Amino acid sequence: MVGMRDVAKEAGVSLSTVSLVVNDTGYVSDDMRERVAVAMKKLDYIPNELARNFYRDRTNMIGVIVPTISHPFFSTLAAALQHELAGRGYRTLLCSQADAEGGEAEYVDMLQRHMMDGIIMAAHTSHAPDYWTLIGRPVVAFDRYLGAGIPSICSDHVHGGQLIAQQLIRTGARHVVSIGGPRSQFHDLPSQGARSDASIDSDGVNTTFPTVRYYLTLEHELGRAAIRYDYVEVGEVYDVQGYPRIAHEIFERFPDVDAIVGSDISAAYCVQEALRRGARIPDELQIIAYDGSYLTEAAGMRITAIRQDFATIAKLTSERIIEEIGKGEKGAAGKGARGSAPSQSSSAARRDPAGPAFTSTGEGDGHTGTYPQSELVPVQLRFGETTRA
Repeated sequence: MVGMRDVAKEAGVSLSTVSLVVNDTGYVSDDMRERVAVAMKKLDYIPNELARNFYRDRTNMIGVIVPTISHPFFSTLAAALQHELAGRGYRTLLCSQADAEGGEAEYVDMLQRHMMDGIIMAAHTSHAPDYWTLIGRPVVAFDRYLGAGIPSICSDHVHGGQLIAQQLIRTGARHVVSIGGPRSQFHDLPSQGARSDASIDSDGVNTTFPTVRYYLTLEHELGRAAIRYDYVEVGEVYDVQGYPRIAHEIFERFPDVDAIVGSDISAAYCVQEALRRGARIPDELQIIAYDGSYLTEAAGMRITAIRQDFATIAKLTSERIIEEIGKGEKGAAGKGARGSAPSQSSSAARRDPAGPAFTSTGEGDGHTGTYPQSELVPVQLRFGETTRA
């Protein structure tokens, strides 16, 4: 087997020079670097990647944890993250909580043992915030609040809820049914300060799960307009087999429903169930999806949807995890930050210049929601065939 000594002999340079070139850990003149490269190619020498990673204390591997890849939102997100990270020289190790026995604990263990450089956490966690802050390794959250000091990226769900409410109020909806996960996730943090229960219910600030803010905002706005609102739990997000049952249940329980709101997959099943029952969409029934993945084009009708910007989410999340990795390298003895970390935030996100928390006012009447430690990615209402003009 060809080794670095063989390369050094062929190139007529020292073994240490070959090591510097292979591991990219020090200055080597262009002439020397070219001689080593020619020798490596001639001898068909392939560097030992594991040895290089051990020497540099990095793997160029980032773990991405999602609840399940069966759900179209998370499969689309995972694909966008993998594409973005690959363009920055990183490989992706994907963990689907529903399909991995060890789950997030196994990935955290790998991170602590330096088998990967960082983790993007995009799944619900039952761990207390100090679990993540005490890890002491690069972690970035998507649509989660993991604790003080851990960067978080999320869509502007308050504005998403406002956009849906405005559409339904404007078009005369009378009975809205919303489909979502367990309401226990709506308020899984202690109440903050002297805020009233009503304020917390409408803002959703005491949750580790920012997505619930669109449900809470929608419920708040419809209540102010005296429109009936019902919430139906679909169970855990990875229970994709439950969506057809929920769609059937809605029409059985609420025969007078004239608007349904839910994730892309739940909205798609509701469209199919409504068409089977002969309901006239959108004249009798409006359906709005929340996510805007490919599934909104595949339900038999183009579904009106709140579109989350997957490309920007992936870009920002990738930037933040690489920045966190760079901070860790700067803190290590004599090691510089990885060069691919950006110098400033993307203009696509909004950030509070005064501090880590951001307050979204959207386009509505001043109703607000606070996002601790988060950068917000704008959402859009994309019209299809399932809502009235």
